[in-house]
Amino acid sequence: MPLLASALVAACVGGAGVSQASVTPLASASTSCVDSVFSAMSEPERVGQLFMAGIAAAQPDQQRLQVLRTHHVGSVFLAGRSTSGTAATKALTDSLQAMAHSRARLLVSTDQEGGQVQVLSGPGFSTIPNGLTQGSWPTEKLRSEAAVWARQLSSAGVNLNLAPVADVVPAELGRRNEPIGRYGREFGHTAETVTSHSDAFLAGSAESGVLTTLKHFPGLGNVLGNTDTTAGVVDSVTTGDSASIGPFRSGIKAGAPFVMISLATYSKIDPQRQAVFSPTVIKGLLRDELGFKGVVVSDDLGNAVAVKSVPPADRAVNFLSAGGDLVLTVEPNSIPAMAAAVRARMTHDPQFRAQAEESVHRVLTAKQQAGLLSCE
Repeated sequence: MPLLASALVAACVGGAGVSQASVTPLASASTSCVDSVFSAMSEPERVGQLFMAGIAAAQPDQQRLQVLRTHHVGSVFLAGRSTSGTAATKALTDSLQAMAHSRARLLVSTDQEGGQVQVLSGPGFSTIPNGLTQGSWPTEKLRSEAAVWARQLSSAGVNLNLAPVADVVPAELGRRNEPIGRYGREFGHTAETVTSHSDAFLAGSAESGVLTTLKHFPGLGNVLGNTDTTAGVVDSVTTGDSASIGPFRSGIKAGAPFVMISLATYSKIDPQRQAVFSPTVIKGLLRDELGFKGVVVSDDLGNAVAVKSVPPADRAVNFLSAGGDLVLTVEPNSIPAMAAAVRARMTHDPQFRAQAEESVHRVLTAKQQAGLLSCE
C-alpha cells in the first residue's frame, strides 16, 4: 500500500539557532503529557493504540466502525477513493474523532501521494501529479506544493499522510517494478533525486502541520512483484549499505516521525524473514544503524497477499516483537484476533509487554506532536 510539527522541522532542518536549552523544556513537557495519558488508559485502551484500521473514505461500514469502538483502536486509515471533497471528509473525520479516547484523539491517515495513489479528491483537494512528475520539479516548488496539499488534508481532519515514497526504482527496471515503477510513484531513478525530493515533501508537509511517513523501508525499488497482490516477493539486491537506503537515512535525520516497513524479504539483509517481521531490519538496521526514534508502522497486515499464509494474530505479534509499533490493517475485522493475541502475549511475556508499552509511548508521542493529546 502501498508524519512533524513545523517547529520540529525548524529544529532538525534549519535549526542552527535552536539551542538544547530551548528544546529541553518542551521535550520534558511532552514526555510528562505522554506519561499522564498513558497512565489514564486501561490495558485494552493501550493495546488499541497499537493499531491503525482501514475505513472506506467514501462510505464507512458501520460494522467495521463498531470493531474500532470495541477495541479502542487509536488510529484510522481512510482507504479506497472519495471524490466528496474537504468539507465532507471533515464531517467524516469529526465523526471518527468522536470515537476516540477522551485524552488521545485519533491519528487519521490516508495515502495522498499523487497520481494513481490519491485517496481524497473533489472540491478543496488539488489533483496531485505522480511521483515522477513531482521529482522533475525544483525541490522548492515541491516543498511549496506539498505544503498546500498538507493544508488541504489538515482542513479535512487528516493529520497523517502515508507518504512520501522513498523507494528508488532503477531506470533499467522502470515499470517492470510492480509496486512502485508501474504507477510512477517514485520521485526518480537515483538515490540523489529521491532523497532531495522526499526531503522536500517532508518539509512542506511539516510546514502545514501534517505528519508524514517514509515508505517502504528498506525499499521496494528493486523488486518485481507487488506485495499487495503477490506472495514471496524477494529483493536480492539491497544491503544495509545500498545507496537506495539514502532517502530513508536523510529523512530520518530531518526528523521524519513515521517509517513504514515493507512486506518483502531482503535476502542480503535477513533472508529468513519478511522485513515486517524482521528484528534485523527494524531493530538492527532502522533503529540501531539509522538511529530512527519515531513510530514504525507496518505495511498492510490485513489483506496483503504477502502475509496471507501467516495467521492474523501472528502477524501482529511478530511485527511488534520485531520492533514495530503500529499495526496497519486495511481490514478492521482482523483486529479482534490481533488484539487478543497481543494482550495474551503481554500477560505471559514481560519483555514483550515492556516493548509493547514502549510502542504505545511512541504512538502517543507522535500524537502529542500533532496536538492530539489532552494534557490536563
